[in-house]
Amino acid sequence: MDDPYKTLGVSKTATADEIRKAYRKLAKELHPDSNPGNAAAEERFKHVSQAFKLLSDPDKRAEYDAAARAGFHPGMGGMGGMGGAGMGGGKPFNFRQSRNAGRGGFEDIFSDLFTDMGGQGGGRHQQAPRKGADIRQSVTVDFMQAAQGGKHRVTLPGGRTVDVAVPSGASDGQVLRLRGQGEPSPMGGKPGDALIEIKVAEHKYFSRAGDDVRLELPISVKEAALGAKVRAPTIDGPVDVRVPPGSSTGTLLRLRGKGFAGQKGKRGDQLIRLMVALPSSDEALKAFLEKWSPPEGYDPRKGLRS
Repeated sequence: MDDPYKTLGVSKTATADEIRKAYRKLAKELHPDSNPGNAAAEERFKHVSQAFKLLSDPDKRAEYDAAARAGFHPGMGGMGGMGGAGMGGGKPFNFRQSRNAGRGGFEDIFSDLFTDMGGQGGGRHQQAPRKGADIRQSVTVDFMQAAQGGKHRVTLPGGRTVDVAVPSGASDGQVLRLRGQGEPSPMGGKPGDALIEIKVAEHKYFSRAGDDVRLELPISVKEAALGAKVRAPTIDGPVDVRVPPGSSTGTLLRLRGKGFAGQKGKRGDQLIRLMVALPSSDEALKAFLEKWSPPEGYDPRKGLRS
């Protein structure tokens, strides 16, 4: 085993807080999720974890320091001297003669550390082999597919393709987890997962606000003034909506249950904002308006005055 102090880059007099900070920094840099496929980083991560496990335990750290002072040099030969012979010229050292002889000594300490790596030495606390790394991928779906759901084919790194079930009501930024579709485990464990982030493309005339769908619906002056039944698109197909007489640009109509599916299964609404559209050239309308006068007291900008 390497010298744990050198592994973490701290002095032999480092405080518990200094050891903890050094470990966190190295673990963040070397974690397999941050270095997919990097065997060297994964190996260093294991050694850093071993070193922290030893030095973060006051009793084990004291035992390690005592053994080092007695002539055992763990940085020069791994497990070779565990039976009692010193290394690097140091005098023989019997672990059972350590100050904690009745508790199993260093044989148990190093056994615990190495079994955490994946079972080296056949120790008592073997852990399952490390899972393979997750892979991340994004997929862009159109607005209607996000609303209604459906299958979407995704090409993963390496050229492998999978069909992703996009749920109805899918939102931009939502992440789907495909279990077992990630990188294989380098130690024979389960493969990682594929994390698929959904990106929803903009629609030509629909937009989304939470689970509600928004639509700006053009209507004529006559439809706005006299009221009318007009055809309006929804994510389920076109429907007839009634325009109230005297509607203005900005009047809102609500179609309940015509929005996106929510998390609890209840659908949002479709909000229709009426937009009065004038023809580019209509001499009859122009002649009528030139003769038309608004009712007495009518002021369309009254609400803007303080």
